Amino acid sequence: MSRTHPHAAAGLPDPASNAGPSFSSLPLPPAVLDNLQRLGYVGMTPIQAAGLPLALAGKDLIAQAKTGSGKTAAFALPLLANLNPGRFAVQALVLCPTRELAEQVAQEIRRLARAEDNVKTLTLCGGAPMRAQVASLSHGAHIVVGTPGRILDHLSRQTLALDALNTLVLDEADRMLDMGFAEDIDRVIKLCPAARQTLLFSATYPEGVAKMAGRFMREPQEVKLTERHAATKIRQRFYEVKDSERLHAVGLLLNHYLPASTLAFCNTKQQCRDLVAVLQAQGIVALELHGDLEQRERDQVLVRFANRSCSVLVATDVAARGLDIAQIEAVINVDIAPDRDVHTHRVGRTGRANEAGWAFSLASMDEMGRVGRIDEMQGSASVWHPLSELTAPTDAEPLRPSMVTLQILGGRKEKIRPGDVLGALTKDFGFDVAHIGKINVNDFSTYVAVERGIADKALRELNSGKVKGKSVKARRL
Repeated sequence: MSRTHPHAAAGLPDPASNAGPSFSSLPLPPAVLDNLQRLGYVGMTPIQAAGLPLALAGKDLIAQAKTGSGKTAAFALPLLANLNPGRFAVQALVLCPTRELAEQVAQEIRRLARAEDNVKTLTLCGGAPMRAQVASLSHGAHIVVGTPGRILDHLSRQTLALDALNTLVLDEADRMLDMGFAEDIDRVIKLCPAARQTLLFSATYPEGVAKMAGRFMREPQEVKLTERHAATKIRQRFYEVKDSERLHAVGLLLNHYLPASTLAFCNTKQQCRDLVAVLQAQGIVALELHGDLEQRERDQVLVRFANRSCSVLVATDVAARGLDIAQIEAVINVDIAPDRDVHTHRVGRTGRANEAGWAFSLASMDEMGRVGRIDEMQGSASVWHPLSELTAPTDAEPLRPSMVTLQILGGRKEKIRPGDVLGALTKDFGFDVAHIGKINVNDFSTYVAVERGIADKALRELNSGKVKGKSVKARRL
């Protein structure tokens, strides 16, 4: 007999569809197992089967898991196991990127906590009145689920105390970093007791998440259910060009393959400038990144590329060093790298997080020696294609970025946080959260990516409305 679970409405997996190992194999009290059965949890999902034994044994855990994989139970059951319901103090904190996810997670924790009497779970997110939250906190809670900015607000006002905390959870850590919460998360963690269990969940595992984990986790166990990208995920193609047709060939590649996000490498700053001029003349949104840029210009270029409001970033190797941007669909070697290790490093910028990626290399006769050294290192011959095959499909949309970046004058110095901007755009101005992209807050500026179709209206609303109760000035980058 089929039945609908409340999970379906909340975007969580239907536990009855799991046919994995039984929860009874875990060291859980009978009351908890009975409650799981009543809730329809039949067997463990892969992330639960891999992560729960480690987390219930008290280990710090890094788990790579997407929404819908059953990850809420994978961290909720351990944090409930660590809980002393008789002690009325905050013993578990779950950080989430958005209010919607925080509310979903809190709802599921409440359901899973039914085996114990009187476990109180509170949600603390931006966009909700502060006074009501302060009143709820004054009555006490065992578990707090919230967004980093609002949690930090309560900690700085001393309306939230974490002295009794024994479990910290970071849910969708990669998305929290994407949304610009890195600094807030760091500050929250510094206010947590050192003796605690930390559980980190992330759909992807970029360098930023790895660095964060390295700073505050103790000998974490890793559970990764997605395979690392294989070399075959990156498809390499070489094109022979004359020097005079090199820059034109980049435009041909872009219009033929239409990658949403491309990193193009040049060996000189002048080549970067020349290529950007050629692409912009064709109507392609391209930006340059090299050593002659001031820090402010560099920051704006990286923000626009990372939030998908620029289709092509044209860079030198030195300027791109340390760059960690997810979902780069194509890399173009406009010039062949003088060093074969540099070529490998360039190409490895695409095809990350189990995604496929293209790597295109343009080589003149003078560069064939370098190509030979690359072949030798890779242990295989390069795959060559003729430039003549590059034709733009007649019905193709022109290559245009999906997002537009709006700059708000005012940042950390004005105490603006990502949640304030997200709250203004969604709660006050009525935009759908799905149409808002990355939010980056710097000392004096805030950058928010919005879908192209709503950019003009969002700009008007920001300039005529308020963020955090104050009027702001905004412009389109």
